[in-house]
Amino acid sequence: MRSSVHSPMTDGPRRRAPAVARNRDPILAVLKRVLPAAGTVLEIAGGTGEHAVHFASGLPGVTWLASDPDAASLASIAAWRHTAGLPNLLPPIALDVEAPRWDVPAGLRAVVCINMIHIAPWSATQALFAGAARHLEEKGVLFLYGPYRRDGAHTAPSNAAFDLDLRGRDPRWGIRDLEAVRTLAAAAGFAFVEEVPMPANNLSLVFRRQG
Repeated sequence: MRSSVHSPMTDGPRRRAPAVARNRDPILAVLKRVLPAAGTVLEIAGGTGEHAVHFASGLPGVTWLASDPDAASLASIAAWRHTAGLPNLLPPIALDVEAPRWDVPAGLRAVVCINMIHIAPWSATQALFAGAARHLEEKGVLFLYGPYRRDGAHTAPSNAAFDLDLRGRDPRWGIRDLEAVRTLAAAAGFAFVEEVPMPANNLSLVFRRQG
């Protein structure tokens, strides 16, 4: 499941999200360090497709597979892929994270999910960890990016305001507690590797699937 808070700008089928230009390079710097040098990486809730193009370009050794359940998002990802012409960027696939079965390639080396879990019900986060546990290879990486609360408190006034806005749009949405995410990860068989502070009061969280 994925829902968009902001209406992306459009360029034909290609959509643009202003936040991507601000966060793609800091995220890529972390991905270069934590992702495997080769293998297939599945992106959950790929959105506009701008991240997929940027990361596939910056990580030429990996095969990037973006997914999203939304038809307009899939069209945007496909259009960005066509423009970029990158050999390691696969055609996007339709995938609802809460579906009981994910039709994805075997032996995924990593799963990347950016700015989804606060714009979806908590059940989507549970499904994300369950699906990643089913499909990731042993020691495969699960990477999350977004805002989080710590010890039940927001880390910045801007995050508190954002959380109120999210919950006003849908009471099932909201910025998640970091501790709850880590507890869920452990129950799904993931070891917590590291937390990386990111711009605009966001965090990158890195988990690794245990045997």
